[in-house]
Amino acid sequence: MKTLFLVLAFAALFSMTAFAGEWTGVISDAKCAASHADASEKSAACAQSCVKRGAAPVFVTSDNKVLKIDSESKEKVMPHVGHKVTVTGSVEGDTLKVDSIKM
Repeated sequence: MKTLFLVLAFAALFSMTAFAGEWTGVISDAKCAASHADASEKSAACAQSCVKRGAAPVFVTSDNKVLKIDSESKEKVMPHVGHKVTVTGSVEGDTLKVDSIKM
C-alpha cells in the first residue's frame, strides 16, 4: 500500500511539472495574435498599439499556438510586445506563466 501511494505521489508531482519548459515565439496581442508572428516592424507597431488600447498580450509559439499570459506575468512581457523572445515558464491549459523572458 505504501508503495502504491509513493508511485501515485511521484506521478502527480511529475504531471504538474510536465508542461514546464522554454519556448521561442512572439509576444503579440489577443486581437491579432498569430498574424503578428513574423515580428516585423509593422506587426510590432500594431501589436503595441492594440495592447496600449486594452487588448491582452499573448504569446505565439513558433508553431503558431496562441497562449494567454497569466495576470502575474503581464508586467514581465509588456516591454517585449511585438518582439521575438524566448520565455521560460510553465503552461497550464492555454495559459503561460512566465518565469523569465529574453530577446
